[in-house]
Amino acid sequence: MTRPLRFIQIGTGGFGGYWCASVMPRLLALGKAEVAAVADVNPENFAAAMAHYGIGPNQCYTTAEAACARTRADFVIIVVPPAHHEAMVDLALAHGMHILSEKPIADTMAACVRIYRNVRAAGVKMGVTMSHRFDQDKQTLQRLIHSGELGRLNYLICRFTHNCRAFGSWGDFRHRIADPLLIEGAVHHFDIVRALAGGNAHTVYARSWNPPWGEYAGDSTALATMEMEHGVHACYEGAKANASTMNGWTNEYFRADCEHGTAVLDRRRVSVLRGGAWETPAVEDIPLLDEPAWMNPRLAEEFIDWLNGGPPMATRLEDNIQCAALLFAAIESAHTGQPVDVPAFLRRHLDAIPA
Repeated sequence: MTRPLRFIQIGTGGFGGYWCASVMPRLLALGKAEVAAVADVNPENFAAAMAHYGIGPNQCYTTAEAACARTRADFVIIVVPPAHHEAMVDLALAHGMHILSEKPIADTMAACVRIYRNVRAAGVKMGVTMSHRFDQDKQTLQRLIHSGELGRLNYLICRFTHNCRAFGSWGDFRHRIADPLLIEGAVHHFDIVRALAGGNAHTVYARSWNPPWGEYAGDSTALATMEMEHGVHACYEGAKANASTMNGWTNEYFRADCEHGTAVLDRRRVSVLRGGAWETPAVEDIPLLDEPAWMNPRLAEEFIDWLNGGPPMATRLEDNIQCAALLFAAIESAHTGQPVDVPAFLRRHLDAIPA
């Protein structure tokens, strides 16, 4: 059996607290991971980390720089706002550590490409936790579509609508940043669309805005259409300032219209609809898959297994750069009002930052 891999977690408050309580303890119990240190700018966040990880104050640092300089570890876990991802990745690279980061890669396409270039040049491994694609219901839908049982996929619909209009109801920083819906919400949904479609995006056209009642500095609402590989088309509706939560986090709506049936995921229920002209469709419920772990716990285990010589994790940096390209191409489209060629958009940014 391989030794447990030592990690430094950067960010233990907010969603970092979820990592301390619900993600990494499973891998500690399995003997796959061991806590080297944690870092957070707010010392009040250390209490939960110490309780869940069984560590002492001497393993808690108020700067990531001190944690990395004084601690030996195999990898870092980055759970800080996207604007700080690049600095934390650079710090990990300076200390020769592999990287597991919360999504997105960074808060701009230029920063994503710099991270991509630097990580590859350093020869380290980096994974991005696109957790929602690996939830139980989404994986059930994906397997159903890819099984071929419903024939060829024609188009996809995604709906994510939420009443988080009041300031702070979606975390304070999201109400302050530009393009919060796309950067913090659609990043997951675009990744799921890529997975369901079985390919990357060719083009994206998006419109985004913030209604007068949305307490956001940036756009909280967006509509987007995408042309994917293999001739699949997709439509996306995202809103964080609606009057009601129809399909909020983990309860999204996806519909895949296929050659021999329509697969629907709505609030964690997967079903297949079939019927002829003018007929009320017959509905067949599909049992959800049963596996040991989902979402972040599953991806964290995939990452550690990858470091130990296993297959590359699905959301490794080399794959996720495609998701970043779709995300930031959608933002460019929303800002310019023009459709964007996604592969050309990615090439343009890669060419701007030579290897």
